[in-house]
This record gives sequence, C-alpha cells and structure tokens, in this order.
Amino acid sequence: MTATATPGAAPARAEPGRNVARELARAAFGPVICAVVLIGLLSAWVATGGAGTLSRVRLQVTLAAVPMRAFTPAAAAAIGSATTFLTIKNLSGTPDELVAVRSPIAARVVLTERTSLAGPRAVVSDLAIPAHGTLTLSPFGDDVVLQHPAPFETSPSVALTLTFRHAGTVTVEATVTAPGTP
Repeated sequence: MTATATPGAAPARAEPGRNVARELARAAFGPVICAVVLIGLLSAWVATGGAGTLSRVRLQVTLAAVPMRAFTPAAAAAIGSATTFLTIKNLSGTPDELVAVRSPIAARVVLTERTSLAGPRAVVSDLAIPAHGTLTLSPFGDDVVLQHPAPFETSPSVALTLTFRHAGTVTVEATVTAPGTP
C-alpha cells in the first residue's frame, strides 16, 4: 500500500523521535561555540599575566646607591653593615610592597624602618609602596641594610635583587658611592 496525498489534507507528520538528535545538536551549537571562544579568551588572559590583578603593577627604580662604609679597607671591615639609597616609584594605580632584597655580597639583607630620625631601626617584613607613590629608602629613614657584606668598596656597583609582592623581582646595579652620599 502506498500513501497518496489528498488535496486539501494536512501534510503528513514526522514520526515522534525522528530527527530529535539533529534538532538537539542544532540547539546546542550556539552555546558550545560561545563557550569555546570564552575559554580561549580566558586562557589568553591568564597566559599574558592579566589574571589575578585588576591592573598591572609597574615600578621604576630611579636611584640605587650603596655608600662605601669607609674610605679605607681596614675601617670598612670594622663596620658590620652597609646601608643603601633607593627610590622606587609605583607607576600604577595598585599599591605594592617591597618584601625582600638579596645581594651576592651579603648573606643577609634586612628591611628596616625608623619612626623618628634619632630613633632605632626596626626590622620589618615589608615596606609599602602606595599607588602612584614613591618609596624613598636611605640611611636616614626606611632602608635596606646589607648585614656583614663582603668588601665591596673597590667595586663600581653592587647587584641588588628586589622582590615585590605583586610586581615580582627586579635586579638593579647600585652604584658604590662615597661614604654617606647617594
């Protein structure tokens, strides 16, 4: 028996369950493509370092100096530590913190702050750098102190590796200067 169409009759309906898989695939196509594009964009954002921060912290060290402890090697050897001069500018809108400093000439480097000019130094775990602000380090205030450094007075510079909470690490060559000068 063959089916024939009767003029004016309703078209034949598809059997239930037929082409359901095709319709589901067509309905899911748009959201799947959107998800793939979104995952790709998020992966690129993470790979370029954008994830985890609202804005990138950019820092600039404009002054880096380590004054000689004394003009003669014998006098320098008698002094147990060396101070630094550093000016660190935060060029971004996100505050950061100096959390550590390393140098090949000193086994231990500490961060210190003073509450007053004549007050004692206090060892601290970090020094804040405000957003769009400057952290000025010197022997007269907050400072980086190289404890028991190897003789460096005849060198033109001293390497300092600064570690920041958000900006990572920056290595600078601090010029060796006359005692007490930046």
